[in-house]
Amino acid sequence: MTRDFQKLSFQQTQLAFTAHIRSPESNPVPKGIEDRRMAIYRNLFFNNIQTFVASGFPILKSIIDPEEWTAMVRDFIQHHQSHSPYFLQIGSEFLHYLQKEREPRESDPAFLLELAHYEWVELALDTSTLEFPDATTDGDLLTNRPLVSPLAWLLSYKFQVQMIGPMFQPTADQAVATHLIVYRNRAMQIGFLETNAVTNRLLELFRQQALSGREALLQLASELSYSEPEALLQFGHDLLLQLRDKDIICGVD
Repeated sequence: MTRDFQKLSFQQTQLAFTAHIRSPESNPVPKGIEDRRMAIYRNLFFNNIQTFVASGFPILKSIIDPEEWTAMVRDFIQHHQSHSPYFLQIGSEFLHYLQKEREPRESDPAFLLELAHYEWVELALDTSTLEFPDATTDGDLLTNRPLVSPLAWLLSYKFQVQMIGPMFQPTADQAVATHLIVYRNRAMQIGFLETNAVTNRLLELFRQQALSGREALLQLASELSYSEPEALLQFGHDLLLQLRDKDIICGVD
C-alpha cells in the first residue's frame, strides 16, 4: 500500500473504490490497490447484480443477444441511482431504469418494456406484504358486495406478453391487446389468468364502488348496452364463482 493511498481519507477511498467498481472504464483503479485485487471486487459485484436481474427477468434475458444483455446490465449499474439497499428491490430498480432512464436501441424488441413489466409483477406479488382482508368467504356473490383481493393485479398490454419467449417474439405489427389478472392466492402461489376488458371492468367496479354483484353486473350491462341483462347475470355469477375459487375474489362485504 503506497503513501498516496494512505493519505486519502476514508471517504475519498470509498468514493474512488465504488466509482471504479460501478464504471471501471471511466474510473481508474484507486492508487495503491492492485488491479488483480480490484478485479475480484469488480467481478463479484457485477456477477451478483447480473444474477439478481437475470433471475427476475429470465424471459427477457433469453431473447436478448448475450453481449447486449451484458451491456444493458453494465449500463444499469453505471448510471442508475438505486433508492433501496435491498436485493429484493433490484428488479424494481431495473424496471425503473428500463422505463425511465435507458435510451432505446434499434435492436430492442417492440415489446421489451411490457415484457419486463410482466416479469417484474410476479416477483412484486410474491414478496408483497399485503394481506387478505377479513371477509366472509362463502357469502352470496350477487346479493353481497364481492371483495377483490389486494393481491390481484388487473393488467392490460399491447402484446401477448404471457406467450413471449425464444420461439415467439411478435413485432409491432403483430401487437394484440391482452388483458390479464396476475394474483397470489391463499396458498402463496402466483397465478396468471387471461381475461378480457369486460372482466377487468367488472372488478374495477367492485373496487371503485360499494356495489353488490347484481348491481355491478347490471351497471356493466348498461355500459355495454347489453340487450339481455338477466342472461348476463347468470354468466356473471358463474364468472364470480370462478374468480372466488382462485382467491381473486377473496370474499364478500
